Amino acid sequence: MAISITDIKKVLILGSGTLGLRIGLQAALSGFEVIIYDINESVFESAKKTQASILTWLISKEVITTEESDEALKKISFTIDAVSAAKDADFVSESVIEDLGIKKKVWSQFSTLCPAHAIFTTNTSYLMPSQFSAETGRPERFCAFHFHDVFTANVVDIMPHPTTDQWVSDLLMEMGTKLKQTPVFVKKESPGYIFNAMLVALIGAAGALVTYDVASIEDVDRSWIGNFKMDIGPFGILDNIGLETAWHVTKNLPDAKSQKFAALLKTYVDAGKLGVKTGEGFYKYPNPTFQDKNFVQKD
Repeated sequence: MAISITDIKKVLILGSGTLGLRIGLQAALSGFEVIIYDINESVFESAKKTQASILTWLISKEVITTEESDEALKKISFTIDAVSAAKDADFVSESVIEDLGIKKKVWSQFSTLCPAHAIFTTNTSYLMPSQFSAETGRPERFCAFHFHDVFTANVVDIMPHPTTDQWVSDLLMEMGTKLKQTPVFVKKESPGYIFNAMLVALIGAAGALVTYDVASIEDVDRSWIGNFKMDIGPFGILDNIGLETAWHVTKNLPDAKSQKFAALLKTYVDAGKLGVKTGEGFYKYPNPTFQDKNFVQKD
């Protein structure tokens, strides 16, 4: 049975990490009741602090009012109880770690807990939804619904797998607009969607330049920033994405250059240097050197 956008009242977010907390916050700002589920209660405090910081920034930019911020926070709840999280969910967005086995396990669990009418979506960065559509128990109601940053890079990819019902893709295009994103439709399953496919090519080239000792991390970023007059380079971008996410993607690529870069990323992950979220990755935060006024000669 098809549902419409007006039937969606409660949004369930699986995973309270970098993107999960942002998707949940935007859903609340868009008027939905939101419940954010995670297996680890200790991460909720960090998620709440990040959401508060984003709201403060949005208020300072006059994107929202203080009243809208307060109303959004009232609509968000956090839980480690899978049964209560799934109850009455109309729309599910999954943002768990980029690991096929873990995603299969999560969807196998929630396929039996969520109402039959609920739409299931995955925010996977590089895996194909068809790889774990069977575990959802409703492959025809399952589709990739992939976000980037949500608030500064507000594009969402809609990528169906071969058995996704057409009306689900249509509904997600509408849902993307409702969530104040620019929805783009990916005609068929393709690793990296649209933007990530281009980004992976850039990151891969940057990684090879460093791992094959052609240039330093700083000079790779310096070249990119200086030539394109941008504020950030490939390794700064990686720090924002999260080095564990980059590692999970890169380690699954078969070519020698990717494997060599994955090995470098693993050294940072093992050291707990995951990027912006931990205060250090390729750069130290909150004041990375690539933001120094003398990092690149300005015009």
